[in-house]
Amino acid sequence: MSGNERIPVAANVLGTIGTVFWCVQLVPQIWHNWRHKKTDGLPQSMMLLWAVSAIPFGVYMILQDVNIPLQIQPQLFGFFGFISWGQILYYNHNFSKFKASALVVILVLLCGGIEAMFILTLRIPYSKGITWPDLIFGIIASIMLALGFLPVYLEMWKRRGRVVGFNWVFLSIDTLGALFSLFALAAQGTFDILGGVLYVVVFLCEVAIYGSHITWRIRHRKLLQTAKTSGKTVDELLDEKKGGHVENVSSLPDLEKGVQNEKEEARPTGDVSTDMGQPRGSVNQDLPLPAQRSE
Repeated sequence: MSGNERIPVAANVLGTIGTVFWCVQLVPQIWHNWRHKKTDGLPQSMMLLWAVSAIPFGVYMILQDVNIPLQIQPQLFGFFGFISWGQILYYNHNFSKFKASALVVILVLLCGGIEAMFILTLRIPYSKGITWPDLIFGIIASIMLALGFLPVYLEMWKRRGRVVGFNWVFLSIDTLGALFSLFALAAQGTFDILGGVLYVVVFLCEVAIYGSHITWRIRHRKLLQTAKTSGKTVDELLDEKKGGHVENVSSLPDLEKGVQNEKEEARPTGDVSTDMGQPRGSVNQDLPLPAQRSE
């Protein structure tokens, strides 16, 4: 594409909507992390891969000379990704606030400088028709986005399909951002295949997350209903369910002891009299009596 002036208005509008979504999609997640003061279930490697993927993603989009909103999009995506990554370091990995903030600032500046260097370096050969380096950057960005979802699936596998730590507003906005950005590429008239793959990857991976958690909720609907009526959290009920087997096993000796005591109480003692009014222990002593009577 030769220039932004040849991009249809519809593409700019759709791209702007997609960019607005992707500008704020991580804000609900950042707020969620801050409110709960923990990031359990939110993989550190996912956020780091997503944040760093802004480098090849941004290089590819800027060299392709797509509409301005889509060029800004990777930069904001990477920036908020680094902030969320810093929260994970602070809340779940015992980093100090200063250390986590310093790492975020350093990486943001470093990634911004690397991206600018690649853009300036590759712009000249790209203008001469040598486009394969830019294509490589687009492929790298797609791979990094896809790999970022693998730790999420690992966390879901550990929890048997349950999704923990994610803010659903964040995921919904992220999915809508991918869809509108995909529509923006289609509205340009010349659909960029690799750019479309980037958004399709995000959309399909997040649909899988929705499906996994919905399936888990259907399978555990009784547990969720119990949580509502009992006032306990789902995590508390799951912990009780896991610990219930241990408690039952540990109580077996006490149970057996109780049954044994009941049997001993029901068993007759040695001083209990028989129907003849004689102690059970005197039966052998009275055996000769019939012979004496016969005399």
